[in-house]
Amino acid sequence: MPTASHSYTVVFEPAQEGGFVASVPALPGCYSEGETFEEAKRNIQDAIAGYINVLKEDGDEIPRESAERIVASVKAPEPA
Repeated sequence: MPTASHSYTVVFEPAQEGGFVASVPALPGCYSEGETFEEAKRNIQDAIAGYINVLKEDGDEIPRESAERIVASVKAPEPA
């Protein structure tokens, strides 16, 4: 029997000590990290699965991400 899957936007940022930190804006507090991008990606997938399992166990609704989300880099001018 196939299991449901969920897709979320993940933000990967370089960590100060090296590697990457990953966060999921639609799942507050869902973070992970890895020494490489690939490791961070695998780790955040596990973190998302764990987050969803806790929501299910607690009987909470699983957040759905809007398909209308736009992620962009925006430059702001330096203050005068």
